[in-house]
Amino acid sequence: MREYRVKEIHALARGLDVLKVLQKMRCASLHELHRQTGIPKSTLTRILLTLHQQGFIWQRVADGAFLTSYLEFQRFPQPDEANWMVEVASPLMQALCERVKWPSVLSSPRLDYMEVVETNSPNSYFDEIPLGPVGFRANMLRSASGRAYLSFCASEERDVILQRLREKDMPGNLLARDRKAIDNLVKTTRQNGYAVREPDFGGDYDRGRQHVDDGRESIAMPIIVSNTVFGCLNITWRSHVLTMEQAIATLLPALRETVEVIGQRLEQEALVSQ
Repeated sequence: MREYRVKEIHALARGLDVLKVLQKMRCASLHELHRQTGIPKSTLTRILLTLHQQGFIWQRVADGAFLTSYLEFQRFPQPDEANWMVEVASPLMQALCERVKWPSVLSSPRLDYMEVVETNSPNSYFDEIPLGPVGFRANMLRSASGRAYLSFCASEERDVILQRLREKDMPGNLLARDRKAIDNLVKTTRQNGYAVREPDFGGDYDRGRQHVDDGRESIAMPIIVSNTVFGCLNITWRSHVLTMEQAIATLLPALRETVEVIGQRLEQEALVSQ
C-alpha cells in the first residue's frame, strides 16, 4: 500500500482486531472476548454493537455467544454449515417464541443423531422448560426432530443412518432393526408433514418413560431447501397443559409458517451467494 500522510483510525483498528479474534475463536461470550483482547467490557460492548449493526457479527439466542456472520463472510454456504442456518433462523425463532410462548430447538444432523444448534428457551414464557443446551444429542429414532429428519431426508441417506444405528447396539437404536416400523414412521410423518416423539420417549437417549420422563411432548418439522433437509425445528410443551390434539391445532400453524420462512430465506441467500 502507498504511504499516506494520515493517521490511523484507532477505533476502527480496535474493532477490526475484535473481529479477527472472534473469527479465530469461532464463537465467544462478552467475558471471553474481554479476557482475550484486554479491552474493557464497556468499550467492547460498543464495538460489538457496531459490528452487529453493520452486519459483521450476530448473537446466538441460546447462550448469548457472538459469532461472525456467515451471510457476510461465507460467499458459498453449504447445507452442512449449521451456523449459516442458525443465523437465518435465530430471529425467526425468537418471533415464534413470542407468538406461541412455548420453547423450540433447532437441530442439525450429525451422522446418527440430531445435535441442538440453537434454542429460544431462554426467552420462553414457560421458562421451566430449559431446552438444549447447544451441542445436546437427540435420538434420531425417538425424538420428534430426529423422526422428522429421518422421514424427509433422501432415502439413500436414511438407509445409511439406519445402518449406523443398527451397528451401534444400544437400546435407543432398536427401532432401526424393524424395517416395517420405519416404513410406517416415514409414511405417516410425510403424510402429516410433521413428526412427534415416540410414545415411550421421555427425553433420554436410551431409557423409556418408566425410567426417565421429562413430562414433555414435541412436534417437529424439517427445514427443506432445494429438496435438501438442512435441519429440523420443533416446539416443546408440558404434556399436562396441552394434549397432542390441542398442540397440533394451536402450535402447528405457527411452526409450519416459521419453517417455511426459514427455508425461503435460506434459498434466497443461497441464490445470492452463487
